[in-house]
Amino acid sequence: MNATSNRLRVGKYELGKTLGEGTFAKVKIAKNVETGENVAIKVLDKDKILKHKMVEQIKREISTMKLVKHPYIVQLLEVMASKTRIYIVLEYVNGGELFDKIVHQTRLKEDEARKYFQQLIDAVDYCHSRNVYHRDLKPENLLVDANGNLKISDFGLSALPQQCRADGLLHTTCGTPNYVAPEVINDKGYHGATADLWSCGVILYVLMAGYLPFDESNLMTLYRKIHKAEFTCPSWFSPGARRLIMKILNPNPKTRITAAQMYKNEWFRKGYTPPKFDEEVRINLDDVDAVFSESTVRTKSFAWHVRCVRMLKHEISFVRAGLRRQ
Repeated sequence: MNATSNRLRVGKYELGKTLGEGTFAKVKIAKNVETGENVAIKVLDKDKILKHKMVEQIKREISTMKLVKHPYIVQLLEVMASKTRIYIVLEYVNGGELFDKIVHQTRLKEDEARKYFQQLIDAVDYCHSRNVYHRDLKPENLLVDANGNLKISDFGLSALPQQCRADGLLHTTCGTPNYVAPEVINDKGYHGATADLWSCGVILYVLMAGYLPFDESNLMTLYRKIHKAEFTCPSWFSPGARRLIMKILNPNPKTRITAAQMYKNEWFRKGYTPPKFDEEVRINLDDVDAVFSESTVRTKSFAWHVRCVRMLKHEISFVRAGLRRQ
């Protein structure tokens, strides 16, 4: 790393201001001095990662982002390392969070919500085709680029097939409570794809309503409503949107609508244009291990996610016990 014009350099990138900061990392805007393009660089502290035994999680996140090359997913450009730091170079998305757009507009018009939902399903279905399950889909993890297109970010809680048990299911309870599928709470295992689609259904509801379908301050009450899918659609939802949301927010994962079925849905198909991109991009995972063997960044929400997983385990154990007593 050297200094040029009072700016730090990492490889061909000149670091700028800090965009976000967490326990394990800083996120900085940077400029590629060869092309002039802006990027976002996550700077991870190796000692902290080792101390908190986060190596496998960071490797998994890097591997996941390398596997998913899609127009509606924030792209990982490269990974570099020094003796003390890991640098994950990411596509810079300057349109902010979709969450901010909802806050600013209160709620989105149906056609605009449908466009973002179509892009979300395109990206999520692509991830599932690569056996990648996000597990923390919510508006705060959806960015908007300069062209108004969606970009999924934050794969810190994502899962790969290696994490499935012998029954072929995932068993780690994680995610954000209001967006978590009922089967994730049940502790009997779940399919990552159907759980992700539930979260997409909650997102669609939020985009169009401006508020959550399941929102209770008491976690036991919240999870009970999620288990039973107790929610009502606002009067301004069109019949088509209402029917689709009911099919997605089906508490039975076995009969919940699939992505393949969604593409045939009349409401979903309106104005739909599939993205054009190279689906056969070659993936090289050699540098994933190299960044740790020699001698990768999280957003400002990284530390929160780690705490969230721990808190959820405790909270859900409490809720399960309470539900059994009912």
